[in-house]
Amino acid sequence: MMSQTLTVKLPDALYTRLRERAQQANRTVEDEMLDVLATAVPVAGELPADLAEAISPLALLDDQALQRAARSHFAPDAAAQLEELHIKRQRVGLNETEGQSLAGLVRQYERAMVVRAEAALLLHRRGVIVPDPAAAQ
Repeated sequence: MMSQTLTVKLPDALYTRLRERAQQANRTVEDEMLDVLATAVPVAGELPADLAEAISPLALLDDQALQRAARSHFAPDAAAQLEELHIKRQRVGLNETEGQSLAGLVRQYERAMVVRAEAALLLHRRGVIVPDPAAAQ
């Protein structure tokens, strides 16, 4: 695999957070930054590994199980916490723990939406009519 060298000037606060994450994970700052970049900028058409893993078993489900997956919802308490953290981030900012909580909740939300979308796509390909989720509310 080819690689390129890139020199980036980071604000001290961002570098400190990146260095702390690397130390917690027993990794180099460079490895941590590459991981962050790979997550933030996935290859076109390629899902991050955790999302690909979440949808891979869906193809094996029967129509009824896929319909349940397509109608699943993000947990209301998690959605409320996600919204609360977004608002706080916009108003006053988040401390590191809150930032990590927000990132985790965003990841859970992404996972839930990707699973719903993939389940609906599989149902559509099987010729099953998938009701509009907005109409069900």
